[in-house]
Amino acid sequence: MASKRQIKVGGVPIGGGAPVAVQSMTKTETADVEATLAQIQRIADAGADLVRVAVPRDKDVQALRELVRRSPIPIVADIHFNHTLALKAIDAGAHCVRINPGNIGGRDKLGEVVEKARAAGVPMRIGVNSGSLPKHLHELERENPVEALVRAAVEAVELVESLDFHDFKVSVKSTSVPDTIAANRLLAERVDYPLHIGITEAGTKWSGSIRSAVGLGTLLADGIGDTIRISLSTFHAEEEVKVAWEILRALKLRARGPVLIACPTCGRLQFDMDTVVAEIEERLQHYTEPIEVAVLGCAVNGLGEAAHADFGITGARNEGLIFAHGKPLRKVPQERLVDELFRVIDASLAAGRTVFDEREAAEGAAWLRKIEEENAGDLTPERLAALEAAAAAEQALAEATPLPVAGQAAAQPRRIEVGGGERDAVPARERVAGRRFARVRE
Repeated sequence: MASKRQIKVGGVPIGGGAPVAVQSMTKTETADVEATLAQIQRIADAGADLVRVAVPRDKDVQALRELVRRSPIPIVADIHFNHTLALKAIDAGAHCVRINPGNIGGRDKLGEVVEKARAAGVPMRIGVNSGSLPKHLHELERENPVEALVRAAVEAVELVESLDFHDFKVSVKSTSVPDTIAANRLLAERVDYPLHIGITEAGTKWSGSIRSAVGLGTLLADGIGDTIRISLSTFHAEEEVKVAWEILRALKLRARGPVLIACPTCGRLQFDMDTVVAEIEERLQHYTEPIEVAVLGCAVNGLGEAAHADFGITGARNEGLIFAHGKPLRKVPQERLVDELFRVIDASLAAGRTVFDEREAAEGAAWLRKIEEENAGDLTPERLAALEAAAAAEQALAEATPLPVAGQAAAQPRRIEVGGGERDAVPARERVAGRRFARVRE
């Protein structure tokens, strides 16, 4: 369920029906202003709405003021243990402060941070991790880690509310994907504040991306989560942002930049698809338009599988086809497929419509028909579906045909349409069982 409340972090709305905000965290030493700003710029270029920086020392606070002034996106100051750093971060202009009420030093010190945030109009993020639960919940954590996480978060929410402060978002994170899913589902039922979701210490770019996609994708599909961060073990924070966007685009929650669709390949592959896909993916990174580009490994399956794509290519032998919205545009040699594809994309984007030449489109369509005819016997998905439909029709008719009675002349076999032609219907008892498609004895 979507959070009812909404806060704004430097003008970015979070919760209350706003688009899911993407954020990451810098990996640099915050006090190194130029290195940190360079990484923030890469994070912003990748599509992040917010960025978080660690503030563990006074020199980081000193750098924070310059970072806030020059950053292209709002900055969240990440504070642990030392409440005075939170106070100084607010004075330095941080757009939001992330704290854990359980380790900030008690109600009085938390109250100081709340008062400073209220006066400055700065929201907070109340964060609870499975690795930093308060001591009185340790026994419960051993028995029921999900309930322990949620109880810690609810206690933190109630504590901040008791200080008459409501301008905050909440997060509960765990290294366990199932625990994170269960905890956020439960928390969403108990509080109406915006939720920041993530899998803490998710892992490497490979494993962490998968675990994050499973955990956050599940929650987002449930309508839970107002801002997300992918936590990967990489110094390239922009990679976290790219993964976050792939998750959001897969669920059609947000659209930004191109989407690449590529078939999984099979024994019909007739060109170096790995290299082609990698090149197309790299070149698409320079586009901001939300176009869909498809790469089909062969022409046998037809273009139906990628009919929804704005542009695409498919190959066979030494030639290939460029298509748009399932319609052939032009036939080109394989070595020119990628370059010609991007010429079509650029021309179409500039014109605001699909640009094509009728003669080239007709040649492409004729080439495609020839390829399909040459491979008509292949069991493509379309052919399998047609065979399955024909077999079902034949089965139904055969079961409805009475068998001849002794002493009577056998009825003439009925004719049925199968695969575009006609044949005699064969009683079900004459079929060879145990196959996906019924075969008849000759």
